[in-house]
Amino acid sequence: MLTRKQSELLEFIHTRLQADGVPPSFDEMKEALELRSKSGIHRLITALEERGFIRRLAHRARAIEILRLPEAMGRGAKGFAPRVIEGDRPAPASQPRGAMPVEGVHAQELPVMGRIAAGTPIEAISEVSHHVAVPGSMLSGRSQHYALEVRGDSMIDAGINDGDIVVIREQTTAENGDIVVALVEGQEATLKRFRRKSGMIALEAANPAYETRVLPDHKVQVQGRLVGLIRNY
Repeated sequence: MLTRKQSELLEFIHTRLQADGVPPSFDEMKEALELRSKSGIHRLITALEERGFIRRLAHRARAIEILRLPEAMGRGAKGFAPRVIEGDRPAPASQPRGAMPVEGVHAQELPVMGRIAAGTPIEAISEVSHHVAVPGSMLSGRSQHYALEVRGDSMIDAGINDGDIVVIREQTTAENGDIVVALVEGQEATLKRFRRKSGMIALEAANPAYETRVLPDHKVQVQGRLVGLIRNY
């Protein structure tokens, strides 16, 4: 039996994983549950882990895997499965419980358009470096998608690590809070959380070591939104 706050947190994490492919940060959890400090979130996370609903993944900042949902919540989450996807490296001898090999699901080949900076922006992405198999469940409708290899650690608190492959849906608009591929002044491409206010665009890192960049909206072009993540083990 979960408390109300434990259920609210589990549902919030599940919703964000289904929508973005990455778990929310502790700050986002704190705001969503209207708690005053992150220590309350730590206690809720520990309780959910002890009860077997989630697992914190070792050596990955705030990366969380949902192992199961309460029956009542599960009825509203058809086809739920942990969103932990192996990359194309050889599988380790012991895989995390619930990990899903790409070969075991319907997959589609996507072009990997080089590297995207989660740190200091790099030059604009324009060439295909290779292709990667992506589960069809990550892709939506007839939208065009592509993949990028992450370089840097500015999004680590959003569960996005250096070396991860992010799956991006091509689009030119974004909602506040979306994680997007942003082209800055037609030259630099970066992966950041998007905020728009009063004609300005804020590109927020998910790592306190990096400052938020605030630019006039005409200097920032959204090139896609994060819809999934593939991690190599």
